[in-house]
Amino acid sequence: MSTTARVTAEAIVRARAAICDVARHTPVLPSSTLSERCGGPVVLKAENLQRTGSFKVRGALNKLAALGDGCSAGVVCGSAGNHAQALAFAARERGVLCEVFMPALAPIAKAEGAAELGAIVRLGGASVDECVAAAQARADEAGLAFVHPFDDPDVVAGQGTLGLELLQDIPDLTTVVVPIGGGGLASGVAIAVKSALPHVRVIGVQIATCAAFPASLVAGVPVQVHGGLTIADGIAVKRPGELTLGLIAEWVDEIVVVGEDEVAEAIVLLAEKAKLVVEGAGAVGAAALLGGQAGVAADGTTCVILSGGNVDPGLLAEVARRHETEAGRRLVLFTRVPDQPGALARLLDLVARSGANLVDVEHLREGVGLHVRETAVQLVLQTRGRDHAEQVTRAVGEGGYAARVVS
Repeated sequence: MSTTARVTAEAIVRARAAICDVARHTPVLPSSTLSERCGGPVVLKAENLQRTGSFKVRGALNKLAALGDGCSAGVVCGSAGNHAQALAFAARERGVLCEVFMPALAPIAKAEGAAELGAIVRLGGASVDECVAAAQARADEAGLAFVHPFDDPDVVAGQGTLGLELLQDIPDLTTVVVPIGGGGLASGVAIAVKSALPHVRVIGVQIATCAAFPASLVAGVPVQVHGGLTIADGIAVKRPGELTLGLIAEWVDEIVVVGEDEVAEAIVLLAEKAKLVVEGAGAVGAAALLGGQAGVAADGTTCVILSGGNVDPGLLAEVARRHETEAGRRLVLFTRVPDQPGALARLLDLVARSGANLVDVEHLREGVGLHVRETAVQLVLQTRGRDHAEQVTRAVGEGGYAARVVS
């Protein structure tokens, strides 16, 4: 049976009817920043504002509708987090018990989110693939209905309902840039959009740390990659599904790959300019536009799908600090001061008069070659940008302190 015979535009239309009482029709927001930087109209599909914080609830709801009484004993899944939360939410809405298997290093916010929605959360395993295998074994053991995160025609059809919203909300749609992990969202959206508008170009985006589709498409069969820790954990799928690989090959026009640093910068830009909190997996499309891996359409509108917003606050803070440093608005200075009363105060007075804001100060007395009567000091400062950071560094040096910028 061909893949297209199993997932059709008609199935996606039916899925919309099955999930519309719960899933939100999320907004499409213009992005003047991306439009200006990329040279054409760009809009953002804010699926990070979807219930449970990602598109995954669409597929979960549609799978439960397709199962009907087949899930009366409960459902189980393996997931990096977003699918787990989505299935937990859908199960609660439909009055069904739910268990989820998540990697040991899954984001805390996602694991807690699934538990708060009533799911039994089982942490363990090094990857999504291991968790999926554990969930399948649990389904066989306890008579639960297994819900795959992407390699399932009902799940793909549910994710495809997002594409129907794009058709409704963007009259001049010509390009869609969509994240790819397992391929359920990208294939579902591509089927929905291109069945109605064959000229629309669909570009899938993977994270370089775990980009399994390029080699799999060349080989014609799913090829597993080693993967590793990534800021885009939501799409860190090491092996494409049998179903989704065929769908991606047939319906998606191009796949591009972005790096970790590019995604980190995209997260900050979306927060700063669009006022949207987007996780790494959800920001890869914006990263591809900013990095030039994907281009905007010559005519019409390019839509970037922000697939999720479930990011740990700690990671968000780290990304923001990194951006501040890269932009020159966060300066770390290392210097030495005499180990006597008032020496540090004089240094800090120099910093204050230069207009920098002190964030942190640390004395370092070990591991540094120091005179017995001096101490090393590391200052973390907020500045107004690179030029101001250079002025502050120069002022400290002219004040008699040999300062070194710590990268």
